[in-house]
Amino acid sequence: MKRWTLIVGALYISLAVGCGGPKEETAAPETAAPEQAQTAKAELKNASGESVGTGTFTQTAEGVTIEVHVNNLTPGEHGIHIHDVGTCEPPDFNSAGGHFNPGGHQHGSMNPQGKHAGDLGNITVGSDGHGMSSVTSSDITLGEGDNSLFHPGGTSLMIHADVDDNKTDPSGNAGARIACGVITRG
Repeated sequence: MKRWTLIVGALYISLAVGCGGPKEETAAPETAAPEQAQTAKAELKNASGESVGTGTFTQTAEGVTIEVHVNNLTPGEHGIHIHDVGTCEPPDFNSAGGHFNPGGHQHGSMNPQGKHAGDLGNITVGSDGHGMSSVTSSDITLGEGDNSLFHPGGTSLMIHADVDDNKTDPSGNAGARIACGVITRG
Protein backbone atom coordinates (compact mmCIF):
# COMPACT_ATOMS: atom_id res chain seq x y z
CA MET A 1 0.00 0.00 0.00
CA LYS A 2 2.91 2.22 0.74
CA ARG A 3 4.18 1.78 -2.78
CA TRP A 4 0.73 2.54 -4.23
CA THR A 5 0.53 5.71 -2.12
CA LEU A 6 3.92 6.82 -3.42
CA ILE A 7 2.86 6.29 -7.04
CA VAL A 8 -0.42 8.14 -6.59
CA GLY A 9 1.38 10.91 -4.69
CA ALA A 10 4.01 11.23 -7.44
CA LEU A 11 1.28 11.34 -10.07
CA TYR A 12 -0.60 13.97 -8.09
CA ILE A 13 2.56 16.11 -7.76
CA SER A 14 3.30 15.73 -11.49
CA LEU A 15 -0.18 16.92 -12.38
CA ALA A 16 -0.03 19.78 -9.91
CA VAL A 17 3.36 20.94 -11.20
CA GLY A 18 2.22 20.52 -14.79
CA CYS A 19 -0.75 22.75 -14.23
CA GLY A 20 1.29 25.35 -12.43
CA GLY A 21 4.34 25.12 -14.67
CA PRO A 22 5.39 27.54 -17.29
CA LYS A 23 2.47 29.04 -19.12
CA GLU A 24 2.38 29.89 -22.75
CA GLU A 25 2.59 33.63 -23.01
CA THR A 26 0.13 35.30 -25.26
CA ALA A 27 1.00 38.57 -26.92
CA ALA A 28 -1.16 41.52 -26.16
CA PRO A 29 -3.41 42.29 -29.07
CA GLU A 30 -1.85 44.83 -31.39
CA THR A 31 -3.63 48.11 -31.46
CA ALA A 32 -3.48 50.29 -34.50
CA ALA A 33 -1.55 53.49 -34.07
CA PRO A 34 -3.83 56.49 -34.14
CA GLU A 35 -4.13 57.78 -37.65
CA GLN A 36 -1.94 60.81 -38.01
CA ALA A 37 -3.65 63.93 -39.25
CA GLN A 38 -2.70 64.94 -42.75
CA THR A 39 -1.10 68.35 -42.64
CA ALA A 40 0.54 70.83 -44.97
CA LYS A 41 2.17 74.22 -44.72
CA ALA A 42 3.21 77.24 -46.75
CA GLU A 43 5.71 79.94 -45.92
CA LEU A 44 4.46 83.20 -47.38
CA LYS A 45 7.10 85.48 -48.88
CA ASN A 46 6.74 88.92 -50.43
CA ALA A 47 8.24 90.06 -53.75
CA SER A 48 11.56 90.80 -51.99
CA GLY A 49 11.77 87.23 -50.67
CA GLU A 50 11.10 88.24 -47.05
CA SER A 51 8.94 85.98 -44.92
CA VAL A 52 5.59 87.67 -44.19
CA GLY A 53 3.59 84.78 -42.77
CA THR A 54 2.57 81.18 -42.77
CA GLY A 55 -0.32 79.00 -43.77
CA THR A 56 -1.10 75.69 -42.08
CA PHE A 57 -3.48 73.10 -43.48
CA THR A 58 -5.05 70.27 -41.49
CA GLN A 59 -7.35 67.60 -42.89
CA THR A 60 -10.47 67.18 -40.71
CA ALA A 61 -13.74 65.29 -41.05
CA GLU A 62 -15.34 68.54 -42.31
CA GLY A 63 -12.64 69.32 -44.89
CA VAL A 64 -9.32 71.14 -44.67
CA THR A 65 -8.83 73.82 -42.01
CA ILE A 66 -6.55 76.58 -43.24
CA GLU A 67 -4.97 78.98 -40.73
CA VAL A 68 -3.12 81.97 -42.11
CA HIS A 69 -0.94 84.27 -40.00
CA VAL A 70 0.64 87.32 -41.64
CA ASN A 71 2.88 90.19 -40.59
CA ASN A 72 4.36 93.29 -42.20
CA LEU A 73 1.46 93.69 -44.62
CA THR A 74 -0.54 96.81 -45.45
CA PRO A 75 -3.50 97.27 -43.07
CA GLY A 76 -6.92 96.39 -44.49
CA GLU A 77 -8.55 93.39 -46.12
CA HIS A 78 -6.66 91.15 -48.52
CA GLY A 79 -7.97 88.29 -50.64
CA ILE A 80 -6.61 84.81 -49.89
CA HIS A 81 -6.60 82.09 -52.53
CA ILE A 82 -5.07 78.74 -53.29
CA HIS A 83 -3.49 78.90 -56.74
CA ASP A 84 -3.19 76.03 -59.20
CA VAL A 85 0.61 75.78 -59.49
CA GLY A 86 3.15 75.18 -56.74
CA THR A 87 5.60 77.85 -57.90
CA CYS A 88 6.11 81.32 -56.42
CA GLU A 89 8.49 83.33 -58.62
CA PRO A 90 8.73 86.99 -57.59
CA PRO A 91 8.06 89.77 -58.17
CA ASP A 92 4.52 89.19 -59.54
CA PHE A 93 4.02 85.49 -58.65
CA ASN A 94 2.32 84.85 -62.01
CA SER A 95 4.10 81.48 -62.02
CA ALA A 96 1.44 80.29 -59.52
CA GLY A 97 -1.18 80.27 -62.27
CA GLY A 98 -4.87 80.95 -61.63
CA HIS A 99 -7.03 79.92 -58.71
CA PHE A 100 -7.23 76.23 -57.85
CA ASN A 101 -10.45 75.27 -59.64
CA PRO A 102 -10.72 71.55 -60.47
CA GLY A 103 -14.52 71.83 -60.80
CA GLY A 104 -14.40 74.55 -63.47
CA HIS A 105 -16.60 76.97 -61.49
CA GLN A 106 -16.83 80.77 -61.49
CA HIS A 107 -15.16 82.83 -58.76
CA GLY A 108 -16.55 83.68 -55.36
CA SER A 109 -18.91 82.45 -52.68
CA MET A 110 -21.52 85.05 -53.78
CA ASN A 111 -21.34 84.03 -57.45
CA PRO A 112 -24.34 81.82 -58.37
CA GLN A 113 -22.01 79.79 -60.62
CA GLY A 114 -19.14 79.81 -58.10
CA LYS A 115 -16.99 79.06 -56.37
CA HIS A 116 -13.41 78.04 -57.07
CA ALA A 117 -12.11 75.38 -54.70
CA GLY A 118 -9.24 77.80 -53.94
CA ASP A 119 -11.45 80.75 -52.89
CA LEU A 120 -10.74 81.36 -49.19
CA GLY A 121 -12.25 84.83 -48.64
CA ASN A 122 -10.26 87.60 -47.00
CA ILE A 123 -7.84 88.26 -44.18
CA THR A 124 -8.00 91.48 -42.18
CA VAL A 125 -4.64 93.03 -41.37
CA GLY A 126 -4.52 95.41 -38.42
CA SER A 127 -2.69 98.73 -38.15
CA ASP A 128 0.31 96.81 -36.74
CA GLY A 129 0.63 94.82 -40.00
CA HIS A 130 -0.52 91.54 -38.42
CA GLY A 131 -3.52 89.46 -39.37
CA MET A 132 -4.99 85.99 -38.87
CA SER A 133 -7.62 83.99 -40.72
CA SER A 134 -9.06 80.53 -40.15
CA VAL A 135 -11.41 78.82 -42.57
CA THR A 136 -12.46 75.23 -43.20
CA SER A 137 -13.06 74.22 -46.81
CA SER A 138 -14.84 71.06 -47.91
CA ASP A 139 -13.81 71.85 -51.51
CA ILE A 140 -10.20 70.70 -51.07
CA THR A 141 -8.34 67.73 -49.65
CA LEU A 142 -4.84 66.83 -48.53
CA GLY A 143 -5.53 63.26 -49.62
CA GLU A 144 -6.08 61.84 -53.07
CA GLY A 145 -8.47 62.86 -55.83
CA ASP A 146 -9.28 65.75 -58.14
CA ASN A 147 -9.48 68.27 -55.29
CA SER A 148 -6.12 67.31 -53.79
CA LEU A 149 -3.72 70.17 -53.14
CA PHE A 150 -0.97 67.74 -54.09
CA HIS A 151 -1.96 67.15 -57.70
CA PRO A 152 0.94 67.05 -60.21
CA GLY A 153 2.52 70.51 -60.26
CA GLY A 154 1.36 71.31 -56.73
CA THR A 155 -0.46 74.37 -55.41
CA SER A 156 0.40 77.62 -53.66
CA LEU A 157 -1.18 79.96 -51.12
CA MET A 158 -1.55 83.57 -52.27
CA ILE A 159 -2.29 86.88 -50.55
CA HIS A 160 -3.55 89.71 -52.76
CA ALA A 161 -3.20 93.48 -52.37
CA ASP A 162 -6.94 94.19 -52.19
CA VAL A 163 -10.16 92.81 -50.78
CA ASP A 164 -11.79 89.89 -52.62
CA ASP A 165 -15.37 90.89 -53.52
CA ASN A 166 -16.34 87.16 -53.55
CA LYS A 167 -18.25 87.43 -56.83
CA THR A 168 -16.25 88.83 -59.77
CA ASP A 169 -14.76 86.19 -62.03
CA PRO A 170 -11.91 85.25 -62.29
CA SER A 171 -10.23 86.73 -59.19
CA GLY A 172 -12.72 88.78 -57.16
CA ASN A 173 -10.98 92.04 -58.10
CA ALA A 174 -8.43 91.21 -55.40
CA GLY A 175 -5.61 93.03 -57.17
CA ALA A 176 -1.92 92.28 -57.34
CA ARG A 177 -0.32 89.22 -55.80
CA ILE A 178 1.75 90.42 -52.83
CA ALA A 179 2.72 87.22 -50.99
CA CYS A 180 3.02 83.61 -52.07
CA GLY A 181 3.99 80.28 -50.54
CA VAL A 182 4.24 76.81 -52.07
CA ILE A 183 2.03 74.31 -50.19
CA THR A 184 4.10 71.37 -48.96
CA ARG A 185 3.23 68.26 -46.95
CA GLY A 186 3.61 68.17 -43.20
